[in-house]
Amino acid sequence: MRRLAAAFLLAALLWPAGAGAAEGWKPDVAGAASWASARQGTVTFAVRTEDRLVGRGLDRQFPSASVIKAMLMVTYLRQASVRDRALDAGDKALLSPTIRRSDNITATRIRDIVGNDAIARLARRAGMSRFVIDPNWGSSLITARDQTRFFLGIEDLLPDRHRAYALRLLRTIVRSQRWGMAQVIPDRWKLHFKGGWGSGTGAVDHQVGLLRRADHRVAIAVLTVGNPSHAYGKATLRGVSRRLMRGLEPQVLGTAVPAPGSVQSGP
Repeated sequence: MRRLAAAFLLAALLWPAGAGAAEGWKPDVAGAASWASARQGTVTFAVRTEDRLVGRGLDRQFPSASVIKAMLMVTYLRQASVRDRALDAGDKALLSPTIRRSDNITATRIRDIVGNDAIARLARRAGMSRFVIDPNWGSSLITARDQTRFFLGIEDLLPDRHRAYALRLLRTIVRSQRWGMAQVIPDRWKLHFKGGWGSGTGAVDHQVGLLRRADHRVAIAVLTVGNPSHAYGKATLRGVSRRLMRGLEPQVLGTAVPAPGSVQSGP
C-alpha cells in the first residue's frame, strides 16, 4: 500500500464531454494501475482525448523499439516530394511492410531517406516534449504522454492525400502481431496501432493506438520494460488495455462509468 501511495496520485477522475471525445466515458485508470502494479517489470500508460489526459508514469522515457515506425511513416508521407502526389509501387513497398509486418530493413531505408532531423521536427510539430531521436531508431526515447499526443493528432499530421492509406496500414497489422490491445477492441471501434517488442525477449513490449468510432477519438499508449518473456509482456499489454478500454462498448457509451482512483493528469 505504501508503494502504491507513493506511485500514484489519489484523485477522482472527471472526464468532461467534448468534440471528438467519447462523451460520458471514464476509463478504468484505477483498475489498470492496480493491475499493472502487480505485474513484473515496469509499466506506464496513458489515455488521451481532446479534453483530458490520464495515466501512470506519463513522462518516463523508454526505448521506442518499433513503435517509432508510425513516426517514420508520417515523416515520409509529409516530404515535399511525396505529400501531394500519388504513391507509387516503390513508396508502398517501403511503407506497407514497415507498418503491417514491422519490417526493420524497410524502416531503416525510410529513416535513411527522411533523416533524423525530419523525424525530430515531426515530434516537435506534434508537441512531443520528451522524444529523443537516436541514430539507432529503435533506441529513440518515447513516453506515454508524447505517444498519445502523436496518435491522437495523427490524422491532422498526415497529408490529406495519404491519410486514408496510412490509417489503413495501421488498422491492418498482420494477424501474427495483433496481440495486446488488438485483442480487446470494443465493439464498433476501429483500432489503428503500432507495437514494439525489441528482440522478442520481453525486455521491451509497447503498443500505442488510436481508437476511432464516428467522431469519437481515444488514444492509448501502454509501454513496458523488464518483462520476463515476450508472452508475459503481451499479456500485460492486453490486461492494461482491457481495463483502459472498459466502458467504450456502444451499449454504454454516453453513460458515466465511475473510475475514481489513482491517476496522474495533465495536458
